[in-house]
Amino acid sequence: MAYVDLHIHSNKSDDAEFSIREIVEMCAEKKMRRISITDHNSVKGVAEAIKLGQKSNMDVISGIEIDCVNNNETNFHLLGYMIDYKRKEFLEIEESIFKQEMNSASEKIYKFKKYTGIPLDEKEIYDKSEGEIISGELIAEVVLTKEYAGKYQILKPYLKGGSRSDRPYVNFYWDFFAQGKPAYVKINFISLGDAISLVKSTGGVPVLAHPGQNLKNDFSQLDNIIGQGIEGIEAFSSYHSREASEYFYKKALENNLIVTCGSDFHGKTKPDIKIGDCNLTIDESMILNV
Repeated sequence: MAYVDLHIHSNKSDDAEFSIREIVEMCAEKKMRRISITDHNSVKGVAEAIKLGQKSNMDVISGIEIDCVNNNETNFHLLGYMIDYKRKEFLEIEESIFKQEMNSASEKIYKFKKYTGIPLDEKEIYDKSEGEIISGELIAEVVLTKEYAGKYQILKPYLKGGSRSDRPYVNFYWDFFAQGKPAYVKINFISLGDAISLVKSTGGVPVLAHPGQNLKNDFSQLDNIIGQGIEGIEAFSSYHSREASEYFYKKALENNLIVTCGSDFHGKTKPDIKIGDCNLTIDESMILNV
């Protein structure tokens, strides 16, 4: 386990479980030295995280994970570190995505029901969301805990012992609601180039998140992304094999980019991922060495 983890999600993200306080307490128990809570399109927990981190003698770096799109085609995640989290642009991004997600919720549910034939109670989904974004993971949590779940062949991989049961909720999202999947509803994210520019304009460092997962083994896009001005690569990730980590690490060094590591901890949506699970194979002093 690493004692540096620069990719952690709190419940300020629509698909994560624990509060900022709970995250910092868990990190303190693990004796983490340096962390960043990088919530999806949100900086609302940054100030609290930094304050609580100081009390625990833990270096908490301001961070965010921005949803963006490259070449109007492929959705990516960009991590921003050491940002001026008080900049209004970050709030504007969060508000825009929240409005789009709320407006698309019914369509998302409809597409899932049409594709699977599973009877979803839309009101139940809305009630469970408590006015927050209706994520694929939330829908999974409702569907997979129903008594009828075992009757549907399409759901069996996500139930106990199934081939997708290691991370049932997020696998469910990836299989049904992610880009290119049957229940996907397009959200207009900012471009990768604009996201990079925004992070830099706030004094931050733009880093490509978990490229092994985002690139989906098509590493040919990486040079294009590097050319757009990223300053770092999350080479070490819970998603990366040792071989993939070595590839991204060498790619970063070849292009004079910063190297970072992150677990992408979420809690119950990714239960097998723990804080500090970064598959780090280099000295921690080399991480985000700016």
